[in-house]
Amino acid sequence: NSIYLNTRGVSARGMIANRVGFSAMITENQEKGPDFFQARVNQFGAVPGVGFYKAFKTNGYDYFDARGYITFNAAKFIDFQFGYDKNFIGNGYRSLFLSDYSNSYLFFKINTRIWKFNYQNIFMELMPQFKKTGDTLLDRKYAAMHHLSMNVTKWLNIGLFEGVIFGRKNHFDFQYLNPVIFYRHIEGTVGSPDNAVAGIDFKANVAHTAQVYGQLLLDEFVLAQIKKKTGYWANKYAVQLGAKYVDAFKINNLDLQVEANLARPFTYSHYDTIANYTHYKQPLAHPLGASFREIIGIAKYQPVPKIYLYGRLIYYVQGLDSAGRNFGGNPLENYITRVRDYGFKIGSGYRATGFNATFVASYELKENLFIDVTGLIRTYKIMQLASASNTKMFSVGIRWNIGRREYDY
Repeated sequence: NSIYLNTRGVSARGMIANRVGFSAMITENQEKGPDFFQARVNQFGAVPGVGFYKAFKTNGYDYFDARGYITFNAAKFIDFQFGYDKNFIGNGYRSLFLSDYSNSYLFFKINTRIWKFNYQNIFMELMPQFKKTGDTLLDRKYAAMHHLSMNVTKWLNIGLFEGVIFGRKNHFDFQYLNPVIFYRHIEGTVGSPDNAVAGIDFKANVAHTAQVYGQLLLDEFVLAQIKKKTGYWANKYAVQLGAKYVDAFKINNLDLQVEANLARPFTYSHYDTIANYTHYKQPLAHPLGASFREIIGIAKYQPVPKIYLYGRLIYYVQGLDSAGRNFGGNPLENYITRVRDYGFKIGSGYRATGFNATFVASYELKENLFIDVTGLIRTYKIMQLASASNTKMFSVGIRWNIGRREYDY
């Protein structure tokens, strides 16, 4: 089967009076990705990373991707950013707090740098899941997040994260505009109707050539149930641990990275499907949603100035819903529909395993003008159904002033 990706667009960036900056980009795309990409579009009703689309020829998709924002330097240590784009919080390949996997969204960001502290606030307007019938005004939902990080030493940085998704259609709760208060406290005082999460992250530089990093996200948990190891459904958390090795083994321009991620069943979900941790039918954090274990290995090598080699291996285990029964793998589902209260573990329900191997060789003809040769092998199995899908993809392409399209799930 043939596949293709055709993207054309324009981007503009600038600065006014050294205080006001702007960035804008719009692309027009036609894409027919591999079978597992098409299956994901059909399952969620959205193109990964974009959202809205129209059908194009046979099994293809036509979509725009428009982003833009302005920045303003209000004071020596304070910057404001307002626009429609994506954000990413973390140091890894994935983020369990906020990733750039889903569609862009309207946001307002405040970044404050004082001494050894960096404090970031993000206020967002998001889109709950929906069924579109004709031209209609779609509903909205809202989120507020903050991340405070501190350089404890020259080599160690520790951060605190907190976020909340408002479980109210088309209504922003102005109490969450307070940039310095704990959102969990506000969420409790208004009756605890919303989806609040908290977390801690770190990065540690080692010997100028390596970095160890990690994240811990807590959605909800009962300590007594964790100690009893009962598999209680409400013990919802996610963990990341990774390491980077620059100029590995003293080989110039060889960079290695390994990363492990996991999320318990029902993490990011909520009893109110408006308040789940998603945007435009896609997860706001990890692409797999929840109830998964994943390990990633990445190697980058530049043997000569114009040649770039990239390899990535991904292996994961995930629990899927079976026969319409909710086992906690899909954050879009209402957790009240769970099949039981105890006995949940990563992989509960139908147990799926995925392996994704990607290799890319790029040659830079001129500045930012690349010829890419890509190979991808992916296997996906669901044990209880004795079903498997295998994908082998080979592509050659040319790109100018634009990044590569990733199929990393």
